[in-house]
Amino acid sequence: MSDSPHHPAWFVVLLSLCCCWTVCSPRPHHPTVPGTQPTQIHLSYTGSPTSMVVTWSTLNNTASMVEYGQGDFSLRNSGISTLFVDGGKKHNAQYIHRVVMTGLKPGFRYIYHVGSEESWSAIYSFTAVQDDTNWSPRFAVYGDLGYENAQSVARLTKEVQRGMYDAILHVGDFAYDMNDKDGEVGDAFMSLIQPIAAYLPYMTCVGNHETAYNFSHYINRFSMPGSHGKDMFYSFNIGPAHIISINTEVWYLDEEGSKDKVIRQREWLHKELEAANTPEQRQKQPWIILMGHRPMYCSNVAKDCIMDESFVRQGIPKQGMPGIEDLLYKYGVDLTIWAHEHSYERLWPVYDKMVMNGSMSQPYTNPQAPVHIITGSAGCKERLTPFVPNPKPWSAFRLDDYGYIRMTILNSTHLYLEQVSDDQDGVVVDSMQLIKLKHDSYSTRSYSGSRRDL
Repeated sequence: MSDSPHHPAWFVVLLSLCCCWTVCSPRPHHPTVPGTQPTQIHLSYTGSPTSMVVTWSTLNNTASMVEYGQGDFSLRNSGISTLFVDGGKKHNAQYIHRVVMTGLKPGFRYIYHVGSEESWSAIYSFTAVQDDTNWSPRFAVYGDLGYENAQSVARLTKEVQRGMYDAILHVGDFAYDMNDKDGEVGDAFMSLIQPIAAYLPYMTCVGNHETAYNFSHYINRFSMPGSHGKDMFYSFNIGPAHIISINTEVWYLDEEGSKDKVIRQREWLHKELEAANTPEQRQKQPWIILMGHRPMYCSNVAKDCIMDESFVRQGIPKQGMPGIEDLLYKYGVDLTIWAHEHSYERLWPVYDKMVMNGSMSQPYTNPQAPVHIITGSAGCKERLTPFVPNPKPWSAFRLDDYGYIRMTILNSTHLYLEQVSDDQDGVVVDSMQLIKLKHDSYSTRSYSGSRRDL
């Protein structure tokens, strides 16, 4: 982690192709050519407040262009297209386009459209990310959103249109599944979220429903920052937060090379957290938030919850695969966000199965371990996951209805989140304010709060 992030190869190529600051002159009208209409338009943050990536698809190969500006199309950049062929029997093909919009003024509103001289999209807009650590970014957070039974999408779309968010965090499992029906479900899903993702950076992590054809749909359809695209882990800074996205599937692949992938991700995460936890960096981004698909702790009627140990938490010692909970504790990760279980669950601060609240009366004020949240009930065809009747002591609140999280990082010491129930017409069914007057390693502190062992 650094202020100058390493970028994937496609990002470097895009920057070399940019034609920024070019005044767009009027061009003659061209009739739309079949197969050239841009679809599945979505944004992602590059990690730099002066740029934003836009990704879209066409059936035929065309130029990759975006025109944008503050109220006009005075800026124009070009990018690259990649042929993507689904692994199913039909071998359905499409071209996926990526363009970096550069030269953005942080915090300013931009309009844009994408396409080529054969066909342009409708006009969309976004606000460039603020270049400041002293602002309060607002997120919608959820996982396990499918094309069928996508219950939360309508409410989320309305809230995006009302300007309630600065970014989306989608914590794994898309479409159910993107490869279904020879990739047509993936196409339909990307079009479904376009009214959200074309207006806000749509930041993701990979889940178990993306494994088909070696994760090819996830890798090709999304454009996340960093230089670890095929490993599917990355990080970025936004406001007072450093957000890390990991790939929890490496522990569950059961294939040759799995151990190497686990070790490589842990080594990357170790270096990432070490850099994020320096006094200088923690002053800039005091909040460290990690998101991954499969949770370390959960109390559902599901194999991941009732097994003795979480692979993500503890690893698989017999196979030489380490877990990562010790790193989160050592480097003072404040909040972890998971999905996978189709429900909502808020945990007490916990480490190594032990509840480590800040105090009996204020458990989330200066807690002595990371706080875990599970939000996997945005809506999908597999419906909701029930809970076991008697949860372990680390479970603070559980709800098995459809919904999602609103999260605001208020300042350097206060973070607020709430769970919205779509089943109950948008009622806030749970909330938590996490207060950290000091952000650092938990292992260096003398513990005097409320601790309960299993």
